[in-house]
Formats: sequence, structure tokens, C-alpha cells
Amino acid sequence: MDIASVVDVKLNPKIQAFAPGDTVKVSNKVVEGDRERTQVFQGVVIRVRRGGAGASFTVRRVAYGVGVERTFLLNSPLVEKVEIVRHGKVRRAKLYYLRGLSAKASRIKEKQVGREKEVGETEPEEPEPEPEPEQA
Repeated sequence: MDIASVVDVKLNPKIQAFAPGDTVKVSNKVVEGDRERTQVFQGVVIRVRRGGAGASFTVRRVAYGVGVERTFLLNSPLVEKVEIVRHGKVRRAKLYYLRGLSAKASRIKEKQVGREKEVGETEPEEPEPEPEPEQA
């Protein structure tokens, strides 16, 4: 039996599309007794698990020299929003190797995100300046 067949799974529209290696700010709703507040956790996405209703992602950061990882459910109503701080350039889907590196060694290069050319599209050509007429 699948949980998606029992419960209506609604995608959270405030979560942008992100990938492993991206640095994100996750705003999470925390309930303490009768009070409710928002807690922000910023770090690098080291894993994304896509599994329908049970989809989750893990964010890692180093706080005071100690590595801290938190796993959030993508479809949870407690996740208020996910904001992408920077896109990372990685070649793996799971970045578990970051656990063994120091904070400075685990930095990830930034991916250049820009407008990509369509197939067959060329750069616009600049007009050549007209030569001045020669005087004899």
C-alpha cells in the first residue's frame, strides 16, 4: 500500500527547483508549546531523494567546527520556503564525501547560470565600421 493513495500529496509551490551542491536557505516552522516561529537553516544540499510522497532532501553546514545535517521532507507543510543562495558545480548526485572534509576544503565552486543558446542560434554580428574615403 502506498501512502500517496491514502493521503492527498500537495506540492509546495514555495520550493524552487534545486539540485545537489546548491547552497539553500530552508525556512522551517517550529512549534514550541503554544508558540510558533520560523527557523532558518542554511547549508549545502548533499542529497535529494525523490520518492513521491516521501521525497526528502538533506542539507549540511558546519557550525562552530561541527558538521550539522538536517533532512527535510519536500511535501511537508512545516517547510515554509526554500531559497537558493547559489548554484554549486558538482559531478555527483550524493555528496557524502563532504562529511570527511574540513569546512574550507568542502567549499564548492559556483556554477555559471546564464541564458543558454538554442540549437542553431548564433551570436549577433556587429556591423563593421565603414572605411573612410581616401583623399588624393
